Amino acid sequence: MSVADYVAARRAEFDRIAPERRTELDALASVLADTNPIALLFVCTHNSRRSQLAQAWAHVAAHVAGVDGVRTFSGGTEVTACDRRTVAALERAGFDAASDGAADNPHYTLDAGGRIAPVPLFSKTIDDPVNPRADFVAVMTCSSADAACPIVPGATHRAPIRYDDPKAFDDTPDERAAYDDRCAQIAREMVCLFDEVATRG
Repeated sequence: MSVADYVAARRAEFDRIAPERRTELDALASVLADTNPIALLFVCTHNSRRSQLAQAWAHVAAHVAGVDGVRTFSGGTEVTACDRRTVAALERAGFDAASDGAADNPHYTLDAGGRIAPVPLFSKTIDDPVNPRADFVAVMTCSSADAACPIVPGATHRAPIRYDDPKAFDDTPDERAAYDDRCAQIAREMVCLFDEVATRG
């Protein structure tokens, strides 16, 4: 499967987005439609799963929707590593992933194909030099990071778009399905978000 095919499949699933989630996404779309340029920082405690998935899919969704000039980032309240299960789920969704081979905190480059620029993924804190210092929208992808970061310095807006952590299924028979489900949910919602931004723009 290609990333383009995967995105098309997720676009056909917008009816699976619960009304309360759609309300949250629409509120964020309103903010982004009035923001130029758009910089998004996805925040999760360890910057290893949900925030990485959201960074990758927001990057792709903006491109596919034709919303220009969007930059996506991710960070955590502490550094761990981009979990290999996260990368594997993205590979199953059509990305090609290359690693620098580092043992503790590998840096991955995701290639979605076509004219979409590669996405760099690695675990970092929100104040890492690669992340924006000002004029960005902070998207809180987990409740613990939301609570631990009552203020995200430099953010012009803060949006709670929380996801259940697939980590709960690590080393169980349901591990692969849990990561694939979360990958699909985040892709679906990011595609929906940027389709709405394009409509409002």
